[in-house]
Amino acid sequence: MVRYVQLATNCRADGTTKAEVLLNVGREDRLDLDSLRRLVASLNRYLGDGGEDAAAPLAVSEDGPLGVAASRAIGATWLLDGLWKLLGIDTALGKVLDARHFRTDVERALFALVANRAIAPDSKRAAVDWATSDVVIPAAGEVAEQHAYRAMDLLVDDNTQAAVQEAVFFAAANLLDLEVDVVFFDTTSTYFERDTPDPDGSLRRFGHSKDHRPDLPQIVIGLAVTREGIPVRCWAWPGSTNDQTVIEQVRADMHAWRLGRVVTVVDSGFSSEANLACLTRAGGHYIAGIKMRDGSAKAAEALARQGRYQHVRDNLRVKEVRLASDPTRRWIICHNPAEAERDATRRTEQLAAIENELARIKTAREQDAARARARAAKVKGGVCDAYAVPTQTDNSNTVQFDNQLEDAQSCTASGESSFTVENTGSAGTFLRYAAVYGSKILTFLTDLFKA
Repeated sequence: MVRYVQLATNCRADGTTKAEVLLNVGREDRLDLDSLRRLVASLNRYLGDGGEDAAAPLAVSEDGPLGVAASRAIGATWLLDGLWKLLGIDTALGKVLDARHFRTDVERALFALVANRAIAPDSKRAAVDWATSDVVIPAAGEVAEQHAYRAMDLLVDDNTQAAVQEAVFFAAANLLDLEVDVVFFDTTSTYFERDTPDPDGSLRRFGHSKDHRPDLPQIVIGLAVTREGIPVRCWAWPGSTNDQTVIEQVRADMHAWRLGRVVTVVDSGFSSEANLACLTRAGGHYIAGIKMRDGSAKAAEALARQGRYQHVRDNLRVKEVRLASDPTRRWIICHNPAEAERDATRRTEQLAAIENELARIKTAREQDAARARARAAKVKGGVCDAYAVPTQTDNSNTVQFDNQLEDAQSCTASGESSFTVENTGSAGTFLRYAAVYGSKILTFLTDLFKA
């Protein structure tokens, strides 16, 4: 590649800056650098600049003509500010803030918090230091800590949240040409590392934790998205909120936006009859996931209906079922052959493990019973059945343990070195009695041998 050197200057014409070539010096690889330096020196002498090399770049140093007093990054915040305005967030906040008459720029404080969360997430207090010391927030004055907390208090208001979310969604829908005909809704929970809930019982409460942390207070978060995954709106509820109780509010909030004909998709956690009836109001439609083995009569009826499956994908086949008891609904039975095979294999393995454990327990109990019978039969100088429970008689060498036992057994001393046993029970009976009356049996045998 051949490059050429030219002496040029910038001039402005018709509102734009253009380069005007004053001199073509020649090809770079054929230039005489010493000749160029002499030319620059001659020009400097002609201009009266003391012979300094005007071609040398300006150095940023202590002795140079320029010095850096301070610097802050602006690129990322400038880009986010453009997106902020493109989505109409500043306009939506302005409408809400006009009636409040704040003396501080709350909208800029909120933008600073959002920019911090997007670029360098940190606490609210650290975000204020970041916004005033590390980056440039366009068109923002001083952002103090109290401004940040005041801005957060403003967002707690439901009307503010609704106005901002509506403005952002419709701006994004117009920008991305979204078709909002299907809305997916679900909830989740997030917990806080603290031992007690809010004293005023507001948001942070104990409840069913989807993070498996029922020991910590939490909040419930709801999110509605389009089929492309673009957020439509979000909600926050107290941590003790049940999923079955939020559909009515979600339906009302979404209806206020006048989205038109929308099909709402929910999972089995929202599929109660009351919720499904709520979703069908005003011509609404829904797709609800149902656990087919949840014990409901309609689910059992749908599974019992015959029909041919249609293959949708390699791991999915479906069939449509109409129920005589529920003619207004379409039931779509979904079957995953690969998952069914995995479930069958897992079930077989679990049953085999249970059977092996039961066999081990049975063998261990038989061995323990055999050892117990062997120990009970080893009596000094006599013969004793392993199933004896002595009873009281007039003989001084006998003792009563429990005369109310249904299968009581007697062991009567006969002589100084032997005694006889009347067996009316079983091995299990003897072991239960021996566990309860072990000390008395030991005392009885000791006295018997001493006699």
